[in-house]
Amino acid sequence: MELGLHYWNYSTPAEPERIAPTLAHTARIAEQAGFTQFTVMDHYFQMEQAGRYDEPMLEGYTTLGYVAALTERLRLGLLVTGVMYRYPGLLAKIVTTLDVLSGGRAELGIGASWYEREQRALGVPVVPMAERFERLEETLQICLQMWGPDNGPYKGEHYQLAETVCVPAPLTRPHPPILIGGGGEKKTLLLVARYADACNLFASSVEDITRKLEVLRAHCEAERRDFDAIRKTALYVPPALTDPEQVLRDAERYRALGISQLDFMPDRDPVAYTTEFAERLLPGLTAV
Repeated sequence: MELGLHYWNYSTPAEPERIAPTLAHTARIAEQAGFTQFTVMDHYFQMEQAGRYDEPMLEGYTTLGYVAALTERLRLGLLVTGVMYRYPGLLAKIVTTLDVLSGGRAELGIGASWYEREQRALGVPVVPMAERFERLEETLQICLQMWGPDNGPYKGEHYQLAETVCVPAPLTRPHPPILIGGGGEKKTLLLVARYADACNLFASSVEDITRKLEVLRAHCEAERRDFDAIRKTALYVPPALTDPEQVLRDAERYRALGISQLDFMPDRDPVAYTTEFAERLLPGLTAV
């Protein structure tokens, strides 16, 4: 089992001047301990179900650029990029920049976006859900075209690009891995089957993951896509350090279903969390 650390909270410690050193220390511990991936959120306000909207929050790709300079092996990505927050052509360039400067460690994690409060507050267009998914599919097509040999135009319903030039090309070949986050069975998992190298589900229960993977397999069959070629990852939501034995049991069951990576969210000071996680849980989880 591979492990990801999902850095979602910049409020602990509370002093703004400690955000950067805490982030840096956490990323270094994670890499030294053997985590495979380091992700941050693509939000500008803290999620209201996780805290106050006005808690500290950093822009995701800038944050990953900082982490890239401090690490050598961690795969880096957003969990996940909100499709409405960046024009697709610029997004492809942003991810390419991260990939080049990190030595080929970038991943495009992307989803349909949902947090309307921050969108309305900051002037991001709020469109119906169906249109968000249309834009998500066009964004995936544009990124793949920009990362391929075709420098010509792209003409979609929502986006029109006169040229799809991307120089330098990403170091990762054929392109940075594309991960689509979410478990929507009709649209999200269909887009996974159609475009993605990886998916990210909520590890809410073995039964739910089983169901989602069955749906994904059916979409893969319809799209003539190799189900086994898609890397399956899941975000483990319960506080892991509360019951390490339960985490290990859950990991074994998820691994048996085909989940090859679990992502964990610090529920306390991230330096202390990552240090304790590395001591108490990481050796057992990597052996699963």
